[in-house]
Amino acid sequence: MRLSYALLFLVWYLLSLLPFRVLYLISDFLYFPLRYCIRYRQTIIRKNLSESFPEKTTEELRKIEKDFYHFFCDYIVETLKLFSISKKSMMKHMTFSGSEQLQQELRTRNCILYLGHFCNWEWISSIPLHLGKEREDPTLVPGQIYHALENKSFDALFLRLRARFGARNIEMMSALRHLVQYRMEGKRFIVGFISDQAPNWNHIHLWTNFLNHKSAVFTGAERIAKSTNALVYYVDVTRIKRGYYHARFVKMTDNPKQYPDFCLTEQYAALLEESIRKAPQYWLWSHNRWKRTYEEYLRRQHG
Repeated sequence: MRLSYALLFLVWYLLSLLPFRVLYLISDFLYFPLRYCIRYRQTIIRKNLSESFPEKTTEELRKIEKDFYHFFCDYIVETLKLFSISKKSMMKHMTFSGSEQLQQELRTRNCILYLGHFCNWEWISSIPLHLGKEREDPTLVPGQIYHALENKSFDALFLRLRARFGARNIEMMSALRHLVQYRMEGKRFIVGFISDQAPNWNHIHLWTNFLNHKSAVFTGAERIAKSTNALVYYVDVTRIKRGYYHARFVKMTDNPKQYPDFCLTEQYAALLEESIRKAPQYWLWSHNRWKRTYEEYLRRQHG
């Protein structure tokens, strides 16, 4: 594992030293074989798109598919760039609005951030750079929830990337324990949850309408927000142009306990769907999001 990690790190780091204009030339070169030769997850992409947008014509769906492949190649080289990009350059390419209010609230409160696999989600790990004086506060813990990858070398590399700008990686299955421990130690936290993946069968607690599907949704972010009385924000991301993104902090509530169970999770799903419908090419259509169906869930429950 150490040798494969070292080799991967060396290759990825050297590639990351290339300027953006060269990296985007590599992205353009990757597009054709990825879409037309390898046909990377094309069946899943087309199924997801056609089921999510039944009102669109085949021509419109193919346009989204084409734009998605272009974006996905950009996402690959942009993620590589994380190995060496400077703080100054990162703050130029990934900007945020609404952080001033958030900074004030973080002086006394914890915060949960709802995210999706939309635009460049890896660059969102630069949030600590935008917390002003609060990022120097040792009692404030910025972080993100992650699910370990099966390949240990890739897992170690992505953990390194996501921690480059001061965010801690918190393993999903032990998230609540870690966050409660921070609170017991007198620390506050601001933690991002990417909650648009399909939970395992034994972790399904909610089915909601999302992109024309009956969708199982992770509810852990809501449960933790209520357990720790944390602020809840949605991070609304837009792609300004190639290599430039802007994220807006949208407050969902400062009192999560007043909401009925799963209400906040359903609000998150609605907000993410709104973002996706505005620019569908920037969501991760290659993920087999709806592999677990409601019909199969009912069969398992009553079988």
